Amino acid sequence: MNSKATNSDNRMHLWESICIMIFMFLVLGILIIKYKMDPQIPLLLVFTVLLFYGYLRHFTWDEMFAGVVEGITPGIIPIMIFLLIGLLVATWLASGTIATIMVIGIHILSIRFFLPTIFIICGLVGMTIGSAFTTISTVGIALLGIGHIFGFPAPLTVGAIVSGAFFGNNMSPLSDTSNLTTSIAGVNLYDHLKNMAFTAVPAALITIVIYLFVGVPTTAVNSAKIQLMSSELSGHFQVSAWLLLPMLVVLILAWIKVPAIPTLLAGSLTAIGIFVVNHPHFSIAKIGDILMNGYHAHFGDATDGIMSGGGITGMLSSISLILCALALGGLLIKMGVVNTLINSIMQLVSRPGNLILMTSLSGIGVNLLVGEQYLSIILPGSAFKQAFHRQGIDSKYLSRTLATSGADVNALVPWGVSGIFIAGTLGVDPFQYIPLAFYPYLNPLITIILGYTFVSWKYRKQG
Repeated sequence: MNSKATNSDNRMHLWESICIMIFMFLVLGILIIKYKMDPQIPLLLVFTVLLFYGYLRHFTWDEMFAGVVEGITPGIIPIMIFLLIGLLVATWLASGTIATIMVIGIHILSIRFFLPTIFIICGLVGMTIGSAFTTISTVGIALLGIGHIFGFPAPLTVGAIVSGAFFGNNMSPLSDTSNLTTSIAGVNLYDHLKNMAFTAVPAALITIVIYLFVGVPTTAVNSAKIQLMSSELSGHFQVSAWLLLPMLVVLILAWIKVPAIPTLLAGSLTAIGIFVVNHPHFSIAKIGDILMNGYHAHFGDATDGIMSGGGITGMLSSISLILCALALGGLLIKMGVVNTLINSIMQLVSRPGNLILMTSLSGIGVNLLVGEQYLSIILPGSAFKQAFHRQGIDSKYLSRTLATSGADVNALVPWGVSGIFIAGTLGVDPFQYIPLAFYPYLNPLITIILGYTFVSWKYRKQG
């Protein structure tokens, strides 16, 4: 039974919502940044305080628990994808697919232009398959290993990988976020992509220039060591072109728009098949252990650390973080904190530039509060769509704004689904790679600047 009944007066006031937001960011900032605490604990602390505050504000337990369920529901498919990414990484390591990509990359990539090159590679792969997550968990892992061999700090390499993957995601007609933003805004997909290019391409070019200047290894390059690592990888994994088959399967299935879950399963099964062929004396128990606990190399040389990882257990910490973040986000939405904040800034959208700025800030705010990129697109999109119509502004500017402040910024939120995924898959603290992932900062910034310049000029001229 409900211990309290709801009434019409339990809506959150603006001052309450602001206080809750400040409290949340203070707790997360102090405990995560200053005390180096894992994010799950601060998120649960904020969740606990908010839960009992909601009870004192006459929300029923059932209402709040319903909010938790609604918050977690959008994360169910991403959680399954996380588990399957763990399988994919483990099987690609065991089969030699990752090793093959690395050996090829070592021979064809330039150390001086490494960071700009991996930005371009991840961008092209992202555009081809339409998924930043798949890009990061496949070629991203191999490029991270190459960066380690070349002497690049892991956070810097991850920043370039993430930047390229999210650029590709922005510009792909297969991207789920591109299709979601156009659906919310009511815009033709290809009109959206053409308009997106006005911010995404300049952001990409600036990012490439930045990586060109910062892309110098921190230690002296030892060519002999690089060749030794390449030889060891080739010797341990019998590197050959057919080991790229799992990657080809993933690319083809993604291109023909097969959903992520069967695509990842097919990529893993292909890699398992290769492992079985190359290890005729395999045991079912060994395969089960790799899938559950990941692949762990024991060659006794420098490749052991690079060629170990993946598995279901390797993703469980990330999944627990997603559950905590989404549960808190669902509670914030159910109690009206998010909607109150968004509605309060609707009064500041009298001009095109202000409208685009406030839409962007709303997407960023939902990302920070809820940590879910789809909700960061849906909630501001639903709230501001009519405002764009009232001012006569083409909805393609709404879809572009939602994509930049929703999808891109999610990669910069340590407790966001994308941030958690990146940290869990590539094994880098989000607070280390976030300052070095330049593209997700630049794309929203350029969108806002164009809102106050080109878009404002265009509609002022028409008016």
